[in-house]
Formats: sequence, structure tokens, C-alpha cells
Amino acid sequence: MSALISSSFLLLVGESLHLRRALAASRSVLLHTSVKCMSQVEPNPGSLTLSSIGFQTETEAENRSKSKKVKPFGSPSENLKSKGKPFDTNEKKKKAFRVVEKQQMEFAPFAAKSFSELGLPHVLIERLEEEGFTVPTEVQSAAVPTILNNRDVIIQSYTGSGKTLAYLLPILSVVGPLRVKGDDGDENGKKLGIEAVVVAPSRELGMQIVREFEKVLGMDNKRVVQQLVGGANRTRQEDALKKNKPAIVVGTPGRIAELSASGKLRTHGCRYLVLDEVDELLSFNFREDMHRILEHVGRRSSVDPSSNSAKTERQLIMVSATVPFSVVRAARSWGCDPLLVQAKKIVPLDTFSPSDPVTLSRSSPSSAMPSQAAVESLPPALKHYYCVTRLQHKVDVLRRCIHALDAKFVIAFMNHTKQLKDVVFKLEARGMKAVELHGDLGKLARSTTLKKFKNGEVRVLVTNELSARGLDVAECDLVVNLDLPTDSIHYAHRAGRTGRLGRNGTVLTICEEPEVFVVKKLQKQLGIPIATCDFSEGKLLVTEEEKTLSTSTS
Repeated sequence: MSALISSSFLLLVGESLHLRRALAASRSVLLHTSVKCMSQVEPNPGSLTLSSIGFQTETEAENRSKSKKVKPFGSPSENLKSKGKPFDTNEKKKKAFRVVEKQQMEFAPFAAKSFSELGLPHVLIERLEEEGFTVPTEVQSAAVPTILNNRDVIIQSYTGSGKTLAYLLPILSVVGPLRVKGDDGDENGKKLGIEAVVVAPSRELGMQIVREFEKVLGMDNKRVVQQLVGGANRTRQEDALKKNKPAIVVGTPGRIAELSASGKLRTHGCRYLVLDEVDELLSFNFREDMHRILEHVGRRSSVDPSSNSAKTERQLIMVSATVPFSVVRAARSWGCDPLLVQAKKIVPLDTFSPSDPVTLSRSSPSSAMPSQAAVESLPPALKHYYCVTRLQHKVDVLRRCIHALDAKFVIAFMNHTKQLKDVVFKLEARGMKAVELHGDLGKLARSTTLKKFKNGEVRVLVTNELSARGLDVAECDLVVNLDLPTDSIHYAHRAGRTGRLGRNGTVLTICEEPEVFVVKKLQKQLGIPIATCDFSEGKLLVTEEEKTLSTSTS
């Protein structure tokens, strides 16, 4: 009996040693493989190139297809079949994803000369040309192929750089009538329902995104996208969902969550979830609605596929002009290995050091340092001024500034809604057409107001923080701060309403003498010259002191 026990014990020990050796061997293999992968992906641990995430230009694809008769990696239809599985067990797919030859790195189109270099369908490129879009912006050149290769991303670029089109184009490449041929439904041939959900924090931004989709889709395909914003008739929206069966919905968190809870909006098969102005969507007011949206729109790619077979793996796209720590934390929690896509740069999120906005009330020494997030969100072609006057003379300074600069599309910002009507009344009394825009207006009134402003019927749009994000009037040539913004981030978002898509623009801050120190703080935080000015005889005059300052800083 004792011999039997001892032999059993030795057998167990032998098996244990065998298991330990096997585990050690597997660990060494994994370590060797991971080191090899890291060396193949990119020698520099910082920025990635488009080729390092699997993108190829048309020239590279042709060369590869000639040497190996396989479908070139990076085509939208091929990527769609492997959605959510960037590191498949298939060794061929692994090699395709890790190719970073010198030739491919040289072809990485961070400054593409045409949309055809980004791997978009030919029919979509034709529609872009019809609408006058011929050359992609830098952020579009980086973001479009990255999204087409099924990567979760944060798109960060300055206001007015074309971020909406940067995620709109790859979505339309696989969703809707302009998609690549062959993407007609799921694996069983059944047509999908809602395939893309775009969430925006305000009705204005939501309506603007819908207009961008409709512009690219064309009049005949407008039913592909539907707007679901609060303040509109819910019953009509439900009827439109049932009748039109859109592939893309754009809306505000409250209305999307409301329709989802009622069962009228089914998004379990959704491929794309876009969170535009994500830093705003993270605010406390949207917490419950965003929780429901994240739970019911598709499925995170990190979730076990067997957990809910009815859900499709979603691709997460987050968009913002600024990336504070809250956005980085959300991306890591909600996404799967997300990349930060900027103009001319793709950065792994692990290597990115976010910076929170610096508030004007902070008295620490670091408050004088430039706020990187705000600086990156400022359009490059802007001139910044401030003018000191008394409170009762602010509207008159505004009027003189408009005449001096001959500005045609002016947005004036204030902090309190109650004061808007008074400013409009004073401008109208001086013969200058003006209108107010704020959250208390109904949907129809807001739409009418924006239409009048964009058509040039109204010269001055007086608004509050509502329009600091999402209001896209490309012709806007002057932004005026009648009240000081609360911090550098808000200043940057206000300023971003002008100078869009490379145009010139002017930002004027009208303040009282005790508020000058705040302007000086903004100047230090943003790292930009804000010159003091005055208006005389219909001209803008810059003081000699500030001329010397701006010359020395440049």
C-alpha cells in the first residue's frame, strides 16, 4: 500500500514538473513573439505611421497583388469581414497587420493629395468631387485609413479642420448606397438595420452633422440618415424610423436613449458608435443617457462573442478638439486599444500625456503654462485682440469693430442668456441686423435663426456658450467676446467659430480695466499674442507697446 502511495506521489510530482516546464516554455515563446512584434511594428515607441496599422496606398496594393495573388490588405470590404479581430490567429493576417517596410512608411499619406489615396470607394470619391472636395485635410488623411482598418480612435484636431468628414467618409465606405460593392448585409445575407450611431451634445451640432451626411449622400439618398434630437416631435421621429429604415442615426444623448429604452430604436447590430465632442458628452448631465447608449449600441470588441450573439462588434470613434484626462480614461474603458489620431501623427494612447484645462481661478505656478489641449484646438490663421472699455460702451465698441474690419458674419458671445436680447436691441437700434440664439428657443426658431445667419440676412449672431461648439459657418470672419470666457478651453472653442478650414479670422475680446489680468492669463496659457487695440476713424489701431511685444514673441 505504501509503495502504491509513493508511486502515485512520484507520478504527481513528475506531472507537476512537466507542467511547469511547459508553462515556462510557453512564456518564453510568448515573450519572444511579443518582442518580435514590437520590433516589427515601429522602432519608435511614440508616433505610429499609417503603414504600421496596416494601411497601404494604391501603389503598394498593386505591387503586393502582382507578387502575391491575394486581396490587398486595407480594402474596406476585407476589413469589414474581420471587424473587431485585428490580431486574428491566422498568421497571414498577423503578418499583413505588422508590415512596416521602409517603402510603405514612405508612402504613408499623412498629407494625401487626393481622396483616392485613402482607400475610399470610387463612387464616394465621385460624390466628393461633385461637392467640391478634392484634397483631404491632414487630419482626414490620418483618420480615414485608420478607421477603415477597424481601429478604435480618438480624433483630435483644431476646430474647423474637417473632423466630421474624417469619420463620415470611412462610415459611408461600408454603410449606405456609396459603400464598397459586396457589403450588402451580414454573413447570412440579411440586410442590417441601424449600422452607425452618431451622438452629439447639442441639437445644433447634431443638425450640422446630418447636413454633412446629406451633402455627401446627395438628395436621392437623404433617407439613409435620420436626425434624432431633443425638442422635436418624438412621434414623428418614431414614424420616420419605421418608414425610412435609416442606416445611420444622428442625435442627442437624451433622445437616443429614450427611443432605445422604448424599443423604437434597435442598435444591437450597430457597427459604428461615434461620440462627437466627447469631452462634453462626459459631463454629469449626460451620465445616465450615455451609460444606456454604451450598453445597447453594438458590443465592445473586448467582450466575449459568446456572451451576446445578437450584438455586432462595434467600432468606437471619439472626436474632440481637446483631449483632457477624462477623455483618455473613457477611451481606455469603452474602446479596444484605441489610437489617438492627430494631424500628421498617430499615437498609441498609452504614450499620450493628456492635459486638463487650466481654469482662470487657479493660482498655482502651473497656471501660467500654456494649456496644450487648448492650444491644439485653436485654428492657426487667427489674429487675437482685446479692447478695454466701460461696460455700457461694449456694444458700441462691437459695432465700431464690425465696421472697421468690414466683417460680414459675426458671432458675439455672452455668458448669460438674459443679456442677449438687450444687445440685439441696441445693435438693431443702430441699424445693424442682429439676432439671438440660445437654448430656450424652440427647434424651429433655432433652425430659422441659423438659416438667416448663414444666408447673410443677419450680420450679427449674439449667443451664449451653446454655439461655442458645433456651429459651423465657414464664412464667419469675426468672433467677439462681450463677456470673458471662463477658461482657456472655452476661449479656444469660441475662437474656433472663425478661421475654419484654413481661412483667416479675427477674435476680439472686449473687457473692462479690472479684467485685463484675465486676458493676460489667457495669453500665457494659450501661448499666443493678444494685442490691445482701439478703433478710430473706422480703423483698427494696435498700440505701439503691443506691436513691440508681438514682434519680440515672433
